[in-house]
Amino acid sequence: MDGILSWFDYISGRPDEILEETWAHALIVLTAILAAAVFSVLLGILVQRRPVLRAAALSITGIFLTIPSLALFAIFIPIVGVGNRPAIYALFLYSLLPILRNTVTGLDAVPPAVVESARGMGMGPLRQLLQVRLPLAWPIMMTGIRIATLMTVGIAAIAVLVGGDGLGSYIQGGLTRLGLPNSLESVWTGTVFTVLLGLVLDIVLAAVQRATTSRGQRI
Repeated sequence: MDGILSWFDYISGRPDEILEETWAHALIVLTAILAAAVFSVLLGILVQRRPVLRAAALSITGIFLTIPSLALFAIFIPIVGVGNRPAIYALFLYSLLPILRNTVTGLDAVPPAVVESARGMGMGPLRQLLQVRLPLAWPIMMTGIRIATLMTVGIAAIAVLVGGDGLGSYIQGGLTRLGLPNSLESVWTGTVFTVLLGLVLDIVLAAVQRATTSRGQRI
């Protein structure tokens, strides 16, 4: 009980600072996710009906997930320097597979009969894609974006190790001062607010998914 009260005292004394680091953390994640979503959706559309390219794209993006997080962050330091940029580039690579896989899966799930009906109505390939295939695949695609977002929120906590911003600064600061006053409170602050940020972003994306999905497709 004393530990909880001590933690509340800790966060109540620095609300502006915590809010600033939470926003910086969210900005890193959202920048990476936005770029990954655009790239993965376009790539998914390109490779979905090309088995060889599809297998190659999924394999390559899957390899990125096998690289240890800190190592992948550090790889970009000689290229772009320290700060948020190496973290954003690494998170971009980590986000590709979930979004790409769900884009391909969503497009695969579109009933061929619906596509044939659209073709019979005189729709060309582009109109079929924009007005039929993508809207029907959208819920599955959004699920991939939500998974990638939750994953990168956690990984982004180590951005501080390459000079980046975010809630990881509380975790690192607490661990380096472990045993000193407020060290555990600092670790808990970084951990709890990272989890809360992930939940908030997922709720927002779930609301966007529901608002942009036709009623007939809503679960």
